[in-house]
Amino acid sequence: MPDPQPDPSNAVAFEPQDPERPASAAPTEAQLETESPVGHSRKGHDPYAALRLRDYRVYALGWVISVVGRQIQEVAVTYEIYERTGSKLALAWIGLAQLIPQVSLTLPAGHLADRFDRRVIIVATQAVWAASALGLALLSHARGPVWAVYAMLGLSAAAHSVGWPARNSMLPQIVPPDVFNNAVTWNSSLFHTAAILGPALGGLILLKGATPAYWADFGCALVFLATMFVLHMRPAARSKEPVSLRSLLAGIGFVFRTKIILATMTLDLLAVLFGGSIYLLPVFRKDILHVGEFQFGVLRAAPAVGGIAAALLIAYLPPMKRAGRSMLWAVAGFGVATIVFGLSRSFWLSFAMLALTGAFDNVSVVVRHTLLQALPPESMRGRVAAVNGVFIGASNDLGGFESGLTAAWWGPVRAVVVGGIGTLLVVAGVALKWPQVRQFGSLKDARPVPEEEGLPDVPELEPLPGTDPA
Repeated sequence: MPDPQPDPSNAVAFEPQDPERPASAAPTEAQLETESPVGHSRKGHDPYAALRLRDYRVYALGWVISVVGRQIQEVAVTYEIYERTGSKLALAWIGLAQLIPQVSLTLPAGHLADRFDRRVIIVATQAVWAASALGLALLSHARGPVWAVYAMLGLSAAAHSVGWPARNSMLPQIVPPDVFNNAVTWNSSLFHTAAILGPALGGLILLKGATPAYWADFGCALVFLATMFVLHMRPAARSKEPVSLRSLLAGIGFVFRTKIILATMTLDLLAVLFGGSIYLLPVFRKDILHVGEFQFGVLRAAPAVGGIAAALLIAYLPPMKRAGRSMLWAVAGFGVATIVFGLSRSFWLSFAMLALTGAFDNVSVVVRHTLLQALPPESMRGRVAAVNGVFIGASNDLGGFESGLTAAWWGPVRAVVVGGIGTLLVVAGVALKWPQVRQFGSLKDARPVPEEEGLPDVPELEPLPGTDPA
């Protein structure tokens, strides 16, 4: 006998079956086990997540090659200027020549990065960088005037300054949010890899003179330029705010409202300003350690050796749970290693101390760069990156100017040692001024905040078992 047909008037409508839907609204035991106290998944950590993405690999390849070229150029410039002039003060002018365009152009460049296509900005500025490398090669070959070398360095610094906010805010357009923190860590690892290869290659190339080093930088710049044309990027939200002084300075306002960003940027600015010793390496190479050109390249690469070791360790380990305290301890270690380097008369001890400065600095880089790209809203990311660019440019180039100037006054050893002591004082000052740094927890809990608001002073995190919440 056939089954009776249901009365359509009494039928109950059911949604189609969904095999992914749990049987009840309550979370399952498996779901509970994979959730952290603040609600973020704790599924298996994949240290290679970013490298599995085709577009990240394309971007990283071109960017790393360009960094190698830039490192080769930096080695060649400091070496050639000191060899031609024998003046410590001449090294200071290298920093000043690059500082002026950094400070004057980076903030407007942040506005450009938020309003226009970031790929176009990078292509244009990379082309200018390649032209400046070509100019340096021709000047070196012809033994052109030193002031013209400074002019070419200013042009390259201008290109770098305008392109910096676009480059530093485009990563979220290349990788998805769940891979972002891993991509930042790999960026740091790859940067330090390039910073090892660049100076080492630069030292070898210098055996043939400075001119081939500039040609190498020119070729590396063209490679990065080419990769920009094959990169797939997701569209980014662009600022609709009319161009005005207020919109230009909006990134500064966001940084000063978001205390954790202000604190980490201030820490980097002052620590590198006082603790930078890289600009004085030609002096230590020739007058104190008495080593050759290749050893000079090895010393120049030493910070990157330590940096990549630390970056790989960070990539393999789960995200830091107390990132703020880790950053403070790392910058303090940077200061101590700088002091020992200044007092060293041994090539290998000097190499080890420079490697430690790179390792400690890398911890600071990962924390700061993650916050700088994760906290600002998309429409402000370029302007906030520009503020960071001013801080970074000022710390590196003004630090180079300061190092050359104090070395001319006090001698290189005293200049480096006093700078290392100054770094330790900076760490103490930042820790007391901004307790938000000491209290900041895991980087994966950083999320974008609205433009008109600032990040709460401290993320609401569960304290670690057996630790003081403060």
